[in-house]
Amino acid sequence: MLGQSISKNSFILAVFAICTAGALALTNLGTQDRIAASERAAQQRALFEIIPLQDHDNDLLNDTIPVPDSAWEPLGASESSKIYRARQQGQITALIVPATAHDGYSGDISMIVGVKTDGTIAGVRVLLHKETPGLGDKIELKKHQWILSFNGKSLTVPVIEEWKVKKDGGTFDQFAGATITPRAVVGQVKRVLEFVNTNHQTLFDANQQPSAGEQHE
Repeated sequence: MLGQSISKNSFILAVFAICTAGALALTNLGTQDRIAASERAAQQRALFEIIPLQDHDNDLLNDTIPVPDSAWEPLGASESSKIYRARQQGQITALIVPATAHDGYSGDISMIVGVKTDGTIAGVRVLLHKETPGLGDKIELKKHQWILSFNGKSLTVPVIEEWKVKKDGGTFDQFAGATITPRAVVGQVKRVLEFVNTNHQTLFDANQQPSAGEQHE
């Protein structure tokens, strides 16, 4: 009798453990899906902030090419990273390049940088970061206007030597009590501009086909 009772209890515990593990797995999967959807929605909003609907006539979200593997390290990108292309009447007018600065004060700073055909910046938006609230989080547009200071800038305006925060002898403002965060963003935006400048002909080739499985108008 005792043996049967132990066996029965063990079986019940095993079933309970399996059910609990399954429930946790499903919850985790659902959470991951929600997080991914939330990140994608944030990215979409940021894309249209940089290149508004009236400034392109193609399907911006689906007209993409992969970031070349040679640029993964300098851009902080990965195999899944995509460059978005804005077009007017079939001609590419701007690119939106993903980049991640790994030298933020509290870790990675994920952003996208819009670059026009003339090499000037259409806009920069920070997507994800863990910077200090009230200090480093001023890189977010909803917290501060600082990120707009990149608009219209290029590798020649200011000159390349001045692509630094003012504390380092450059052009860009830093935040009171927080220099590391803006320094990381400025450095990463400059690397994006250098990448686009080096690969300009290829990146702005209107005949280059979108990523596999995607189409553009």
